[in-house]
Amino acid sequence: MIEVTRKHLRIAINAMVRPRSGDFLYSDQELEIMQRDIEVAKSLGANGVVFGVLTAAGQVDLERNRQLVEAARPLSVTFHRAFDLVADPSAALEDLISLGIDRVLTSGLEATAMQGIATITALIRQAAGRIIVMPGSGVSESTIAELRRLTGASEFHMSGRIPEDSAMTFRNPRIALSATSSTPEYGQQVTSAQRVQAAIDALNGAK
Repeated sequence: MIEVTRKHLRIAINAMVRPRSGDFLYSDQELEIMQRDIEVAKSLGANGVVFGVLTAAGQVDLERNRQLVEAARPLSVTFHRAFDLVADPSAALEDLISLGIDRVLTSGLEATAMQGIATITALIRQAAGRIIVMPGSGVSESTIAELRRLTGASEFHMSGRIPEDSAMTFRNPRIALSATSSTPEYGQQVTSAQRVQAAIDALNGAK
């Protein structure tokens, strides 16, 4: 996870704890896998872990998240964008605070943080310093200063990625094995130091 603040870039090695793609309603077996993954992350020296468990009704699953928080400590805990699938963001934020979670990553329940500015702003005001509300999704060097100005956020999540072409010289154009067009076989997305620096510069130049 790349966390950008106004003064500097902080590289935090936060392990994503997610046993599968899809929704965030997990079985008992999946919860056991998540607990084991947390233990592995701790043993490897991670700074924190990132997870999120919801109920079928779109609420924060208090019991299961509590188990994961207890397993993760003393590491930092971030609740990921499962938050953007909750039914009531205000109630969900209070649940996360009651669990002692350190930060929540959110786009304000919209596709991008810029689209969710109103909700993010309201969440930051509601949090009142009790939890860090970190805007994510669509955060870039061109949007980060405006997001800070409009929301008052102090931390941001961005990938800063650029496409990098594969070194493969032989390519079979008839087959696509990737699940999505954004991750083709003959290329990958890598974090750009230039884009990250541009984001820091944008924050430092913001009024």
